[in-house]
Amino acid sequence: MVSGLARGVDGEAHRAALDAEGATCAVLGTGLDVVYPKGHATLQAAVGKRGVLLSELEPENAAHGGSFPLRNRIIAALCSVTIVVEAGRESGALITARHALELGRTVAAVPGPIDVPQSFGSNELLRDGAHVITGVPDALSLLGLTPSRRESALPEGSGERRLWDALRRGAADLDTLSARAGLPAHEAIAAVSRLEVMGFVECALSGEIRRA
Repeated sequence: MVSGLARGVDGEAHRAALDAEGATCAVLGTGLDVVYPKGHATLQAAVGKRGVLLSELEPENAAHGGSFPLRNRIIAALCSVTIVVEAGRESGALITARHALELGRTVAAVPGPIDVPQSFGSNELLRDGAHVITGVPDALSLLGLTPSRRESALPEGSGERRLWDALRRGAADLDTLSARAGLPAHEAIAAVSRLEVMGFVECALSGEIRRA
């Protein structure tokens, strides 16, 4: 997942990728040693440690208005599919989408209310032919992927599924997983046992539970 480490959707996308132990790359509009926005210091450090931080600017270069539109062309170039979740008419996400179209890449957008300014740009992309994203399967389809068969065997809302989802944040002991999943201890124990029998998880001698 490639994005720009900005506030809002960008930051949440990077966090989700890290939580799922996936790959993520943040393209900065500053030098690599400059944190922007300031509130993303911890997130930027985490992406740098577990993913990739990328910038064409030299160290100590602070943020300025022109640096962000420029970095958006790099984001577009790195991605086979650009998904615009929300964009007003003057949004930087539209700049990324235009670069992606110029490069012949796939552009998609999430539809929004027609009377909300933050959706004007993304809705216009859809009007002009962008792919529609109505859910995760749509995004996976554009990437040539399908939802995991393993996950489809775990009913939504079940104790097993809640524990499985809790393991997206990494391996942990039973008490930690129980808290993450919001399950009483006895339900968590039963769910872990069923997941282990099904081959979904492994239980280490240390008590740590991890995805198999």
